[in-house]
Amino acid sequence: MRPITLLSSPLQGFTDFRFRNAFHKYFGGIDTFYSPYIRLNGKFIIKPAYDRDLLLKNNNTLTVIPQIMTNDAEEFLFVAKYVKSLGYNELNWNLGCPYPMVTNRGMGSGLICQPEKIDHILDRVHSETDLIVSMKMRMGYENPEEILKVFPLLEKYPLKNIAIHARIGKQLYKGGVDLDSFQRCLDNTNHKIYYNGDITTVVGFNEMQERFPSIDHWMIGRGLIADPFLPMMIKNQQKEYPENRFEIFSKFHDTLFSEFEESLSGAKHITLKMLHYWEYFAQTFDNPKKVVKKIKKANTIEAYDRAVREILETEQELSFY
Repeated sequence: MRPITLLSSPLQGFTDFRFRNAFHKYFGGIDTFYSPYIRLNGKFIIKPAYDRDLLLKNNNTLTVIPQIMTNDAEEFLFVAKYVKSLGYNELNWNLGCPYPMVTNRGMGSGLICQPEKIDHILDRVHSETDLIVSMKMRMGYENPEEILKVFPLLEKYPLKNIAIHARIGKQLYKGGVDLDSFQRCLDNTNHKIYYNGDITTVVGFNEMQERFPSIDHWMIGRGLIADPFLPMMIKNQQKEYPENRFEIFSKFHDTLFSEFEESLSGAKHITLKMLHYWEYFAQTFDNPKKVVKKIKKANTIEAYDRAVREILETEQELSFY
């Protein structure tokens, strides 16, 4: 297999520096992490949470690229200056977010249908800063032809790459990826393209690689949270989990849990935060619905801890059969 680069797609509320560090320590396989987006909403202030997430001391064993969500050139330039002051030399622009609360305001994938605005922002950014710019996009919001209308103007700019999630915004995450439309993207741009969307198994990844032999950068989002072993298994071409799968997962989970125990206040906040992760983790367990139900019922730290131990013991036993 020829060399590949695996990237972690940013997921708001999930892939912050705590998750990234724990993931990197116990699983590996990801070459570059994209941080969840910075969104100013017209206020030229960097929230402390963004600061913590991007400080180099919190990311010193990782390669991280910051991301911005905006439809405004002044905001883009403000954030460009900020990330540069932290020591970063690249800023990724999110034109991929599919959620209506973002797209209804003409941001994320809701901006793809406005080529003139995209052009204006990129023109100013490339004129007024020397920061490297990359992009994360869907193929449109309403239809996959939208991106094709944007490509000609993107050719004017020295973008590092365009990572494309092979869906349109209004799908959210429903329905399958549209690989024919993704191929049309490859056929209609000279920019370096990264693939993103529904990479969830080694076999599925290999099929995708056969279909798109020119792609050597692959971005994994939800699949990486559901199955943290996946990136390294892809790189090693392993179809089976390591024998000590649940021991590794347990250490990762406990590290993540202790980080949130430190940063969040109250059992309810902590267990709810972990529940959101378990809605993904459970997908690779024997009975996902049962696992999530068990975690949901645990509303104290003690009950949560007990539920996790029982789930992992059950999975361990099942793995012997």
